[in-house]
Amino acid sequence: MITGLLGSSRREKGVRFANAVRIERPAGTVFDYLADLRNLPAWNYAIRETRPVTPGPAGLGSVYEQLRSLPRVMRERLEIVEYERDRRLVIEGGFGPFQGRAIYDLEGSATATHLVNRFELEAGALNVVSGLAARGMAGAVARNLQVLKDILEAHASHK
Repeated sequence: MITGLLGSSRREKGVRFANAVRIERPAGTVFDYLADLRNLPAWNYAIRETRPVTPGPAGLGSVYEQLRSLPRVMRERLEIVEYERDRRLVIEGGFGPFQGRAIYDLEGSATATHLVNRFELEAGALNVVSGLAARGMAGAVARNLQVLKDILEAHASHK
């Protein structure tokens, strides 16, 4: 269940918000799915395609390119800048009209994972509308996390 927006703020040139969800799957399973950014289009309705630029499995320094369809069609580049297996994943790059970081912190047991997803975004020229954009984006991220939860938990029930 999504526990909701943990916090939201707009700083002088940035936007911060967080959401949390409990997923009835082990942290390793959740982490592996999140770290393979090719899975993003399955649980994020705004992303059409995400493909690796660097060869090999996902890990620290892996770079991906993605095609976003909302809020408008654009290409984005993402890089995994922190990779602590089963505990923390940090991705830097483009997120719609923003540049910044998506941070995934996981706490898990053998059967469930508490996932906190924080965004730290720089608004740049969009500073005037960044507060409104952040509220809309925080809600969209919460809905995406619910889809992520549904996918991972449905996968478990089919085994």
